[in-house]
Amino acid sequence: MNNFFKLSGPVRKPSLLVSLAPVALLLGFFIAVIVFLGASAISDFSSIALLASSGLALILSLLTRGLGRRGIRLGMVRSARQIMPAVPMLVCIAMVATTWMLSGVVPTLIEYGLMILSPQFFLVVTCVVCAIISVLTGSSWSTIATIGVAFMGIGTILGFSTGWIAGAIISGAYFGDKVSPLSDTTVVASSACGVDLFKHIRYLMLTAMPAMIIALLVYLIVGLNLNPTSELSTGHIMEQLNNIFVISPWTLIIPVLTIALILLRVPTILVLFMSAMSGMIGIYIFQPQLLAQLSSSAATFGEHLRFIATTLWIGAEFTTGNGMFDELVSTSGITGMLSTISLVLSAMIFGSVMIGTGMLATITTALTSRLRGRFAIVGSTVAGGLCLNSCTADQYLSIIIGGNMFRNVYRRFGLEPRLLSRTLEDSVSVTSVLIPWNSCGVTQSTVLGVATVVYFPFCIFNYLSPLMSLLMAFTGFRIRQTSSAPIPSPVRVPSL
Repeated sequence: MNNFFKLSGPVRKPSLLVSLAPVALLLGFFIAVIVFLGASAISDFSSIALLASSGLALILSLLTRGLGRRGIRLGMVRSARQIMPAVPMLVCIAMVATTWMLSGVVPTLIEYGLMILSPQFFLVVTCVVCAIISVLTGSSWSTIATIGVAFMGIGTILGFSTGWIAGAIISGAYFGDKVSPLSDTTVVASSACGVDLFKHIRYLMLTAMPAMIIALLVYLIVGLNLNPTSELSTGHIMEQLNNIFVISPWTLIIPVLTIALILLRVPTILVLFMSAMSGMIGIYIFQPQLLAQLSSSAATFGEHLRFIATTLWIGAEFTTGNGMFDELVSTSGITGMLSTISLVLSAMIFGSVMIGTGMLATITTALTSRLRGRFAIVGSTVAGGLCLNSCTADQYLSIIIGGNMFRNVYRRFGLEPRLLSRTLEDSVSVTSVLIPWNSCGVTQSTVLGVATVVYFPFCIFNYLSPLMSLLMAFTGFRIRQTSSAPIPSPVRVPSL
């Protein structure tokens, strides 16, 4: 094995053509999956595509004498430092999502949201409620697939067009997903750019809040002008919630505690863990009837520990005969996050190989060597994010690859890493749902029963976010210029 990396000549910088080959294989793989299996299958094959592209990069680098053992080791260390912190956070996020549902936090917020519905303010309330639930769960997908479906039915009967309803749902859900510390895309974006999660979110609010305020104003004006007169009782949904959970404002102590920990600047991983544990305690305190149903045999201390471990690992499923409602209240635990973790680790391997062989540096230099000025760099990041979203059809890959592509450019021009993480979120996370062949666009259009091209014009928040990022770059608002740091040259290791 020690002779495996030995080459007969000096290590060479890979050419642009060689460097683009693994990326071409990656994109070609995704295109083939979309054509033959559909965009919904992207998530099932992402890890395979990344690992296959990593293998091709290693082979090409060996054949062209561009591979050095030290370079690969350095690439692995650098990539791991970016991505590995996201793994324990993703595990804790899955635990929080499970315990907050079973302790009654999310059901209580859902019921309170439904109680304030009125036809004139339906679109605004829909957007706000979806945003709140998405913040608490950290998942736009689960929010849209559960309460979003309920709002689609309510809004249709109230007389609103499906495009407006879907737009309000998606805008709220993706705003909440974007600014939630429980969101996997937010965690991945901050980790990939080396930015503290809560610093990333605070900086993100400078573009997210104006876009959301404008969206809410539009939905308010539309609702007041349409003024539908039909009425719909939400009693059935509320009755089902009350049949399973004890709905009580006391359950909101748990999110209040989490917010307090965030304000106290407690480390992110500790906030998430304590939030999950408080949610688990909440099951025992606020949902005794649910506890009896889920852990009928938990009598001893050991059995209670086994119940807690099982619940955190696989979550809990409910069968009420109403598929939408069952999807709303069921949880998948840590197992539901394993596919995302697998993708993150596969992306880390791909990034390690691309960095260690110098291929990423070659591509980045070719793409960004002529960029000059703050606005051009941010604009290129937005365009690159949209391009990656379209080519890979997956927001996770787009964020990770985009972070690797532009990190050195931002450093060279003295731009903060948090500007890169924010721009990637603005151009990748929230626009994925607007692309018909992206996994997000295909999923949400199928779940809501509305074509992507139909709801696109009404997703106000989603297409305003990248525009806000460009506006902030143009004005320079809250963008600090730091002293530029020297950029290390692509790793060149003499023959061993």
